Amino acid sequence: MALEIWSVEFLSLVILAFGIVMLLAGALAAGFGHGKARGYGGLMCVIGVVLIGILIWLCGYSDISAFNDVSLWDVFMDGIINLLGILVGALIAVGIFLVVVLKS
Repeated sequence: MALEIWSVEFLSLVILAFGIVMLLAGALAAGFGHGKARGYGGLMCVIGVVLIGILIWLCGYSDISAFNDVSLWDVFMDGIINLLGILVGALIAVGIFLVVVLKS
């Protein structure tokens, strides 16, 4: 069963989103954590960088035919826009939840 291009784009977007979140969460944990949390935060940063590097290699430099048809810039832009949309929506929902809980 051959992979269709949308599934490869979806896989690329999942790898990108996971890598970005691991990188940002690891940076926060390494910066504000204490003890073991700093070490784990550094490890999360490394995992994020490695995943983003693998994605760049797959979409930009590999000879894997399924990934050659994926536009790396489009994947990055889609990933950033989707993450920002998720963040804004989640913050609005949490804000409404807190207002409802605190007012009741």
